Amino acid sequence: MKIGFVSLGCPKNLVDSEVMMGQLAAHGHELTAKPEEAEVIVVNTCSFINPAKQESVDTIIEMGRYKETGRAKRLVVAGCLVERFRDEITGNLPEVDALVGTNEIEKIVQACEGEQFTPSATPYLYHDLSPRVLTTGRYSAYIKIAEGCDHPCAFCVIPQFRGQFRSRRFESIVSEATRLFGQGVREINLIGQDTTSYGEDLGIRDGLAHLLGRLAGIETPFEKWVRFLYCYPNRVTQQLLDTIAAHAALVKYIDMPLQHASRNVLKRMRRGSNADAFLKLLERVRATIPGVTIRTSMIVGFPGESREDFEELVQFVEAAQFDRLGVFKYSDEETSKAYELDGKVDGRTIHNRQQRLMAVQRKISRKMNRKLVGREFPVLIEGLSEETELLWQGRLPGQAPEIDGHCLINDVSDGELVRGQIRRIRITEAHDYDLVGEVFGEAEKNLPLAPENPFPILNAAPRAQHQHI
Repeated sequence: MKIGFVSLGCPKNLVDSEVMMGQLAAHGHELTAKPEEAEVIVVNTCSFINPAKQESVDTIIEMGRYKETGRAKRLVVAGCLVERFRDEITGNLPEVDALVGTNEIEKIVQACEGEQFTPSATPYLYHDLSPRVLTTGRYSAYIKIAEGCDHPCAFCVIPQFRGQFRSRRFESIVSEATRLFGQGVREINLIGQDTTSYGEDLGIRDGLAHLLGRLAGIETPFEKWVRFLYCYPNRVTQQLLDTIAAHAALVKYIDMPLQHASRNVLKRMRRGSNADAFLKLLERVRATIPGVTIRTSMIVGFPGESREDFEELVQFVEAAQFDRLGVFKYSDEETSKAYELDGKVDGRTIHNRQQRLMAVQRKISRKMNRKLVGREFPVLIEGLSEETELLWQGRLPGQAPEIDGHCLINDVSDGELVRGQIRRIRITEAHDYDLVGEVFGEAEKNLPLAPENPFPILNAAPRAQHQHI
């Protein structure tokens, strides 16, 4: 059968989609990027916050129409929305033929082929032998190193449907990374709800630091990048920072969602800490890793956030000088602990606070980018620019896929640029979030390049950019 996929939400969800696609391909099914040709369509959903839930429902309805206008005979809904609203989907979306929860990924073949299976409550986590189809351009890939979360954050519902934190086996991750590098992948991004807790449940102390050191030591005939995303501030150890500083292959990039700076709000969020402690941590990070890029995310409008709390957050952002910052509006999720809190902030105030904080960060980002003009960096070539065919685009080590800006490239290499290469670039212009530069130097010779991805995700509703924990 021809089967098409839509993957919504975060990169962790995308890995689930890639594993499901791998299962189907291993069983002889053909994957297609054209929904009108698909005999079965799978929508892997997100339900972290209300906009994500709405996007998931809208996409289900959109894909369901192909059962009338295309060749589709079955519509399968997978992922987080199924875990939270299984009964509601069954009762309100009759176009859906099968449901696959986050713990039932291995049942995707049965779901697409119309076989019955029993919903599973057993926690699932893929491994290095799980069939998988990459959808990220073949030069960049995500590896999920853990699943679930044990943190009690009041605004978050992830533990309710992803379960308790559980790490993948150390050697399983190393094996998968070794295989991906052997296929020509240049950049690996380690992901999980909290990557800095990796190994704790396996009795491995400083597990992430040990894992990063091992991955950095994998031999490749080309320059490689390894980064990790979503670190929890109170899990950032000195050994972790020292490890990042010690290995050239480890990208000097820290993605550490702080969520707020007011002691009062952080306490109500069930996260703890305060602005002063965060500033000391940032100082230690920058002292240990010269030139590090630091990204964070904040939530505005959390219940009980007073005007004074928000002003403290603004002052903190101005003092911290983050290279990257995402600002998200609080979403009142009915099954979260925050839903029960008083002091709800009205929507207009939340919107205004988001806009103001982003305006503050825009100035900081522009200033930080201007400091890069004239400097030279490696750049991962991603292909022709999305804005114009006259330019190429790529990413610096300090620009993570999907969530950060791009570097626009003037091709002065006489047509030598190839997707997936890592070249040298000299920055010539700086904008609020993007950069412009010129490549120089010799291109890599006779090195393996991963082939173009033959199995893209369906061209449907755009994949949402949602906050991470």
